[in-house]
Amino acid sequence: MLRLAFACLASCITLSPALAGFPCDELRAERNSTYKDAGYCFKTAQAIREYGNADCRYDDIADVPLSAAARKKIAEIVADERRNGCAR
Repeated sequence: MLRLAFACLASCITLSPALAGFPCDELRAERNSTYKDAGYCFKTAQAIREYGNADCRYDDIADVPLSAAARKKIAEIVADERRNGCAR
């Protein structure tokens, strides 16, 4: 009986619309933090509010100097965002 209750709880949480955006928010924050640390100048009002543009140096995301490890991390995040159906 406990196993059945846990299965129901797990599926209810997974399908909850209130939690649906959480993984996307977390992924977006991780991606944007990487760009912020590298000096990217954000364009959207939301990103500017969240990360600011103080000390930004790169208007074009293609110009942001990222290590191979950072580029790989961002590629993985973008792939996760696509898998999760996150808005971009």
